Amino acid sequence: MRFWLRNEEMALEEMVQRLNAVSRHTDEIMHQDIVPLCAADIQEQLKRRFAYLSGGRGQDGSPVITFPDYPAFSEIPDKEFQSVMTYLTSIPSLQDAGIGFILVIDRRQDKWTSVKASVLRIAASFPANLQLVLVLRPTGFFQRTLSEIAFKFNRDDFKMKVPVIMLSSVPELHGYIDKSQLTEDLGGTLDYCHSRWLCHRTAIESFALMVKQTAQMLQSFGTELAETELPNDVQSTSSVLSTHTEKKDKAKEDLQLALKEGQRILESLREPLAESTAHSVNQDQLDSQATVQRLLAQLNETEAAFDEFWAKHQQKLGQCLQLRHFEQGFREVKATLDTVSQKIATFTDVGNSLAHVEHLLRSLASFEEKSSVAVERARALALQGQQLIENKHYAVDSIHPKCEELQHLCHQFATEISRRRGLLSKSRELHSLLETSMKWCDEGIYLLASQPVDKCQSQDGAEAALQEIEKFLETGVQNKIQELSKIYKEYETILTPDLLDHVQKVFQKQESMHEMFHRRQASLKKLAAKQTRPVQPVAPRPEALTKSPCPSPGSWRGSENSGSEDSALRRGPYRRAKSEMSENRQGRGSSTGDEEEGLAILRRHVMNELLDTERAYVEELLSVLEGYAAEMENPLMTHLISTGLHNKKDVLFGNMEEIYHFHNRVFLRELERCTECPELVGRCFLERMEDFQIYEKYCQNKPRSESLWRQCSDCPFFQECQKKLDHKLSLDSYLLKPVQRITKYQLLLKEMLKYSRNCEGAEDLQEALSSILGILKAVNDSMHLIAITGYDGNLSDLGKLLMQGSFSVWTDHKKGHTKVKELARFKPMQRHLFLHEKAVLFCKKREENGEGYEKAPSYSYKQSLNMTAVGITENVKGDAKKFEIWYNSREEVYIVQAPTPEIKAAWVNEIRKVLTSQLQACREASQHRTLEHSHSLPLPAPSSTSPSGGNSRHVKKLEERKTDPLSLEGYVSSSLPKPPEKGKGWSKTSHSLEVPEDEGGWSSAEEPINSSDAEEDGGVGPKKLVPGKYTVVLDDEKGGPDTLAMRSGDVVEVVEEGAEGLWYVRDLSSGTEGWVPASSLSALLGTSSSAQCLSSSESSPGSAVLSNSSSCSEGCPAPFSDLQG
Repeated sequence: MRFWLRNEEMALEEMVQRLNAVSRHTDEIMHQDIVPLCAADIQEQLKRRFAYLSGGRGQDGSPVITFPDYPAFSEIPDKEFQSVMTYLTSIPSLQDAGIGFILVIDRRQDKWTSVKASVLRIAASFPANLQLVLVLRPTGFFQRTLSEIAFKFNRDDFKMKVPVIMLSSVPELHGYIDKSQLTEDLGGTLDYCHSRWLCHRTAIESFALMVKQTAQMLQSFGTELAETELPNDVQSTSSVLSTHTEKKDKAKEDLQLALKEGQRILESLREPLAESTAHSVNQDQLDSQATVQRLLAQLNETEAAFDEFWAKHQQKLGQCLQLRHFEQGFREVKATLDTVSQKIATFTDVGNSLAHVEHLLRSLASFEEKSSVAVERARALALQGQQLIENKHYAVDSIHPKCEELQHLCHQFATEISRRRGLLSKSRELHSLLETSMKWCDEGIYLLASQPVDKCQSQDGAEAALQEIEKFLETGVQNKIQELSKIYKEYETILTPDLLDHVQKVFQKQESMHEMFHRRQASLKKLAAKQTRPVQPVAPRPEALTKSPCPSPGSWRGSENSGSEDSALRRGPYRRAKSEMSENRQGRGSSTGDEEEGLAILRRHVMNELLDTERAYVEELLSVLEGYAAEMENPLMTHLISTGLHNKKDVLFGNMEEIYHFHNRVFLRELERCTECPELVGRCFLERMEDFQIYEKYCQNKPRSESLWRQCSDCPFFQECQKKLDHKLSLDSYLLKPVQRITKYQLLLKEMLKYSRNCEGAEDLQEALSSILGILKAVNDSMHLIAITGYDGNLSDLGKLLMQGSFSVWTDHKKGHTKVKELARFKPMQRHLFLHEKAVLFCKKREENGEGYEKAPSYSYKQSLNMTAVGITENVKGDAKKFEIWYNSREEVYIVQAPTPEIKAAWVNEIRKVLTSQLQACREASQHRTLEHSHSLPLPAPSSTSPSGGNSRHVKKLEERKTDPLSLEGYVSSSLPKPPEKGKGWSKTSHSLEVPEDEGGWSSAEEPINSSDAEEDGGVGPKKLVPGKYTVVLDDEKGGPDTLAMRSGDVVEVVEEGAEGLWYVRDLSSGTEGWVPASSLSALLGTSSSAQCLSSSESSPGSAVLSNSSSCSEGCPAPFSDLQG
């Protein structure tokens, strides 16, 4: 760096010296160092032409200055005269000027007095050397004679350093100066144009000034470039280089303009000669051409000096930019390699099974492949640094250490990857041996379990069994662990405590199996010996099966198949053994120990399958996320992505990444902990049941994902990713994996539960199975729920979705048209019902065209019923699949026909649970307010928000009904009703409970409606009972034995509704009770909307109704008043 700075300073110093020389030479060429005067400064004086330099020369080369006849010569100011003389004498070369000037003063038309004055003035003011003064005296006789006489007498006045010669005529002049050196007005042949001369002089001097300014400008610019501090980042360095290049280009443009101007002036000076070869060029013209050529040479020198400096400066900036790129690349690569090194350090696991080791090897290979990009970039960067050093970069001291560090990091990465691969290869070798031994042991157990006991009772059968056992034991040479100490020594580098324990358990399993075989061999050898007397066939005790010292290591370690074929091969003997063991147990009644051992084997196989498929599932999710999702953000793949896929990654993949992290980081590890006790795997599912809710979000997004895939499936991006991953199936098959996996769990849990009935974790397995099925139902319900269209509110406000299904629905509304009500019974509507905690929604199912998820139905919202105003009738006469849902005291009735009686029962039970829970909540709120009210009033004033309209006896009655929540007491009478019994409260209905046959067989158990409803119906019919406080509006002081005397304005409370428009009431002021006409009462507190209460009515024998009371809504306000619409 210091070396480069010295070079930079030297280059700048050299350029400055050369440009200073150009400026100096320019001044010398133009004599600006002696007479700093330009034609432009005295252009007006020169235009007067009282003196001019024609370019003529004397015989010895003296420059000739001509003073033409100028009448106003005496009027020229001295300063102007002096400036012109100084300028004219500065034009010839110093050599010519040194000889001296010849002055030709033409005064032929003047007077002697003026001649004398002019000569004296010129002699006194001439600034240069004079060689000769030639005066053409006046031509007039008188003036000529006078001049001769006066000159003789005044000769002393003209004594000068040079002689003054008075000439009488032009021919005399030619004797002193050749005609070719004189202008035409002096009888010569010299071509001279004063205006052209003045124009050339101005252009030459302007060009000289331009050359000087250009040199100075480039000198300043070079100094600026050299003093610019080099930035420390790529962007700033590029910006500086770009700025300097622009300025250089501008300076070069100015330089080229100056060169063009000089060439133009030179051509202008040569133009007369070019027009006529006979034209003679005077010395001044030649001097002008030489001047311009010298100025052009100085300009070329200026350009060369600057170009040389710029080349060095540009090289410096270029190398600086290369250095900044190298440093930036070094920082990025080093950060990446540091991350890679940190990740390599986490690769400490040597695997807990052969499949796990294979997975780790694949992960290591995948990691190496992904990291190879960074490693290759580091190597390329190190090579680039070496090239910079070879090219004599100024920052060699900075580049060389970085190159060495990059090479070290690459070597370290390769060494660590090789070491990890070696350890995993050792681990794979060991696990392969262990699993081979375990498989050999399991096959031995299958062999012992599958040998028919009855056939072994004979000598031939025993010998055949012995041969079979001996043949199997011969295979143990290649399939079992021979020396434990040798294993310890050979695999010392990978033997973790867990793996060491695993090896020991496999060896113990192997030894235990050998013991079992030896016992079986001993028993069979006894049976194979010749029998001297008949013996009863007795099955040998299967001690080997019942006394195995330890379970199979596979039950706690788990294993993973390398492929589906291996899995099928392993499940084959497992199922065959299961079948044979079952047959043998039926034939010979094997012991409990044999059965438990067999079930343990089956549980291990189920657990192995669960682990195998879980690991494969996690690996498939990872391949999709890395091979597709991550590549969508790869800039190198952007050109392959269609516009329809831009910013659609979340739509296409949903929350697959969240699912992957849950399974990879949490669930798979917890499953692996259960390998020792597979029957306890149910606890893993129960503890993580909330986490499985993430599948609901994924499935809800699946239709959008499927639709996007169908639009963009032919995108080259997917084809390229599939090719890189070497997937045989396209992406849509892998996007279906989470849906398939969540449904697979319930099958595996069922299988595990089947073989764990009497085990410790059986209850957890059963609960886990139920929970998984519940999640599947919730996922299925949510898929239907998101297909609802046309609902204005927020479905989440309706509470949890409890059930959903398709039904046939008939309607009957009190306010509807008669024809509509009649037609409704014969033409059912097909509706899809959604039962929420707070409302039930009626929708119309619409099938969509398309394929896959696009063919999924949608549901058009029709109406909804608030559950706080809903009642049901469980049974409808004539059809076991029908039930009623009615609303607002049967103002609206919906007869619902389920596909099966079982579905109907499930829906009725679920609705009953909702209504019962709402009633209980309402009752508790009512009792709480009643208690508060009783403390604040002197007399008990029942709250209108209680289910009994304020009557505590009704609360007692409801409490009595808890044991039979669907019972209903009705009162039917054609005469004056009897007063209600104490504690009974008011009746739910005063109408007959028999259902007419022409009503279609469904329940007509009607609920009372409020007075506002009656008014809307036109006031026809008796007033319906609405419990609460009323004001007497008609006097009735007579009274009867059972009637109550009243006065207008009295406040009463309704106790019960009777027949023929009579209500049984209690006077709140006196406490007396009796019957009164309903028409004489007016509601005091207003009507209230409905809330839950349980009642029943028999529309057919054994039928029941779950109905609404009409007085609880103030205690349980309906939060969804806009649901019906």
